[in-house]
Amino acid sequence: MSLTHLHYFAGGNTAKGFYPLLDSNLQGLNCVYILEDGPKTLKSDLLKNLGMYWEQKQHSIEWLHCSSDHHLIDGIIIRSLKIAIIDGEVPYIMKTPSDIAQKRISFHHIWDSEKLFEYQEEIEKLQQKMENYYKLAYTAFSEALAIHDEWERIYIENMDFKKANRLTEEWIQQLFPHHSSKHKASEYHRFLGAATSVGPIDFIDDLTKNVQTRYFIKGRPGSGKSTMLKKIARAAKENGFDVEIYHCGFDPNSLDMVIVRKLGFAIFDSTAPHEYFPTRENDSIIDMYQELIKRDTDERYARELKDISSRYTDKMKKGTSYLYQAKTIHDQIEHIYEKAIDSQKVHEIKNDIYTKIETING
Repeated sequence: MSLTHLHYFAGGNTAKGFYPLLDSNLQGLNCVYILEDGPKTLKSDLLKNLGMYWEQKQHSIEWLHCSSDHHLIDGIIIRSLKIAIIDGEVPYIMKTPSDIAQKRISFHHIWDSEKLFEYQEEIEKLQQKMENYYKLAYTAFSEALAIHDEWERIYIENMDFKKANRLTEEWIQQLFPHHSSKHKASEYHRFLGAATSVGPIDFIDDLTKNVQTRYFIKGRPGSGKSTMLKKIARAAKENGFDVEIYHCGFDPNSLDMVIVRKLGFAIFDSTAPHEYFPTRENDSIIDMYQELIKRDTDERYARELKDISSRYTDKMKKGTSYLYQAKTIHDQIEHIYEKAIDSQKVHEIKNDIYTKIETING
């Protein structure tokens, strides 16, 4: 059996607020186990243990990372078993498709309730502070997006749109030459990266490690990268190929990468904050600035671009600092909960999940 373990984000802290993309990734599953209550670190550790358990049993695992702290796991998907196990406290769990069975597993009985009650008022105050820091982060990212629009406008005004359309059509012909399938295609929407409490984190290397051919799109904001990716994603589905569509962790209305594993290619925006360069034989670059933007645009607008870049960077740093503050408070809340946990009951819940899934799937 060929195993493919994927790491990605199914939700993100973006300029549009918290943005969920879980639902499309649950298509084709029979059941979603939802972990309710309990501290996030505890559920993350449990999910890691469960994922490694089925990895050892030769199942491919999709690891859904937490967008605030990529070291934490929000969920796992095991497509060979047609199941997912998800942290129910994550906002995107509300997007779970209604046609998939849901089994809720509660952690509410693992507490020493008397001990936890002593800290109830403190927990509520900390949670309010944490929510306020998230709101500040979203505001900073939203302001950064407005500045980014200024950045894009310069290059949009200096782009050859007819040539852009021709270039995209040429690449679609190259990626799908005489290829078509009667298969009803599925599309999976995800984030390859996220704005975390320590800055931008991405999983491009992991997501593309088993892909034969990689195309690195270079260019400037507004040089047509996302538009090209959207058209390629649409062409993949029209030709009957399952497609993984990776949205921008800053602006979810934009795309950062498209992968069609059946045809063995990944094509992605390879500019900051996820700037990569070819390292493999079948890697190649598509330079949108060189192909589509008027010569010397960078030089002619150097002063404006420097100012825009400075203001944009400042807002992004502020947003990140607010996420860091939110995580610091979250860690304080977790520490309080840890004091009241009965570890034996946690062990019992873990064994119960193993038993339920093994019974269902034979």
